[in-house]
Amino acid sequence: QVQLVESGGGLVQAGGSLRLSCAASGITFRFFHMGWYRQAPGKQRELVAQITGGDSTNYADSVKGRFTISRDNAKNTVYLQMNSLKPEDTAVYYCNARLLNANYWGQGTQVTVSS
Repeated sequence: QVQLVESGGGLVQAGGSLRLSCAASGITFRFFHMGWYRQAPGKQRELVAQITGGDSTNYADSVKGRFTISRDNAKNTVYLQMNSLKPEDTAVYYCNARLLNANYWGQGTQVTVSS
């Protein structure tokens, strides 16, 4: 059974930092493309950052220079370091694992940035 378990969300003031973690089980983690998505109230879910099995990364324009995605294949974990947080970063953040036809989601973790 595949599980993606996010942690690290919370309430932070604007300008602060948070680090999200997503621990995966039930998949051959090192082969999977891992991503972080977010969904704010009343908005569609959007890609924040992703990292391939070969460690290539890409970011949404809105987070470039502030967020960093990384992975630890020994721990089956992907991270999202979020710095210089803004109120518009407030959303539920979801972990995603994707490979060919396989596509898995975590349950989400709330990030709230106060002004």
